[in-house]
Amino acid sequence: MTTSHSQPLPPKYLQDDGLSEECKKLLSILPKEKGLVGSHSYNYQGFWVSPRIIQGVIACQKQFQAQDSDIILVTTPKSGTTWLKALVFALVNRIRFPLSGQNHPLLVKNPHALVPFLELKLYVDGQVPDFLSFTTPRLLATHLPYASLPKSVQNSESKLIYLCRNPRDTFISMWHFTNNLRSHYKDTNSIEEMFDLFCKGVSLFGPFWDHVLDYWKKSLEKPTRVLFLMYEEIKEKPEIQLKCLAEFLEYPFSEEEETSGVVNEILKLCSFENLSNLEVNKNEKWPTGEDHKLFFRRGEVGDWKNYFTTEMMEKLDNIIEQKFLGSGLSFYYS
Repeated sequence: MTTSHSQPLPPKYLQDDGLSEECKKLLSILPKEKGLVGSHSYNYQGFWVSPRIIQGVIACQKQFQAQDSDIILVTTPKSGTTWLKALVFALVNRIRFPLSGQNHPLLVKNPHALVPFLELKLYVDGQVPDFLSFTTPRLLATHLPYASLPKSVQNSESKLIYLCRNPRDTFISMWHFTNNLRSHYKDTNSIEEMFDLFCKGVSLFGPFWDHVLDYWKKSLEKPTRVLFLMYEEIKEKPEIQLKCLAEFLEYPFSEEEETSGVVNEILKLCSFENLSNLEVNKNEKWPTGEDHKLFFRRGEVGDWKNYFTTEMMEKLDNIIEQKFLGSGLSFYYS
């Protein structure tokens, strides 16, 4: 563990001083564990999250009114969210914003600004979002488990796209990400400590297995409403997966588009290499303090091999085998 002796004032995302009295009262009765980003994580409605985000979750659940035309992207944190946002934005807006344009929004804005999170961005810190500025379809995102989605989303015809990543790489990416958010302000978490918490189900918006399984089951029950994608499959066969995504969203590629290379144009624009090297993603920050570059680390399959011991692999494999038994869902680790 590392400690800074003269720690600067923490940024907004590490502060809990703006909580309402109602939220403070709720926190006093919720189960809590050591925090992955802040001081503590709390279990709200069966998933783990920081105090500041709980307030955004509650506001979102109470206030958000879904539209049938909405497209909502769902992930557990560190599952390829940034990439998915870029792909869907470019796909849906390919007529409005030509892919070859020098001022394409993805070249000058971070994907998270173009497809904002409901509970992390639009409703956090007591904000009341102005949806009048949104074009149709509205592109939105969430990390919420299915059961905790606003009722208006569950009862609407809005389309949900769920992106899942194998648990080993998800864990490693989450460990790096949360430690990078904590560095300079708090002690960093050891991989052993974080791994034990992950195996107990304590991860951002986790347990991982509950989050994944709920959306997997919904995708089988409602295939026209919920599309379940695997990060590793997009990495392996990006053209096929992008076409599948386009069909699901009812924005299919025409023969002319396929012939002229539109599919590959989108993939090139949204590639890790392209996005991670843009000025906006290298040097800019969110108003709440997070560096844009933290959302671009490696973007690879199999980075877990650089960190996992045999014991870690066996322990997590046993849990995953038990939790996903009979589901029909399996993971690719490379």
